[in-house]
Amino acid sequence: MRQVIWAVGLCLPVLAQAQVSLQGEVEAGLFIHQHTDLKEGERVLLRNDQPIEPTRSIPARLGSKFGVRFSLAGKQQGDQPLTFLYLTPGVIDGQGQRLDRFEVQQALQPHTRHEVMAFEFSEQGEVVPGQWRFLVFQGPRKLLEEHFEVR
Repeated sequence: MRQVIWAVGLCLPVLAQAQVSLQGEVEAGLFIHQHTDLKEGERVLLRNDQPIEPTRSIPARLGSKFGVRFSLAGKQQGDQPLTFLYLTPGVIDGQGQRLDRFEVQQALQPHTRHEVMAFEFSEQGEVVPGQWRFLVFQGPRKLLEEHFEVR
């Protein structure tokens, strides 16, 4: 009996946290911008409300920025952060190492309207054709998953 009470006591802090949920449509595709012919290392600074061209086909060139924009219901200050998991076909970093995944933690901001998960090709080793998968988690719960084909 003590073991059951102890196990329940460990779970209570997790159960007490609010769980967010997707609200509305997920926008997925290519962020539209007017910059062309970007050089390696240059980045395009975009606003949170930048238009997105709905597509799953992404051009394999420097300056392409793609991803998802979504809204969450039930956000509260101090909630468990989001985990953005980028699964790549094998990005080559500046040291020549292959990276098949990137993981980013993002704190939830209750007063923001949208969340954005995006990747921008700013280094030649990042421009890797193939399937890219974007997953968003809150703790162990998967909130969304989108796939893009870089060509």
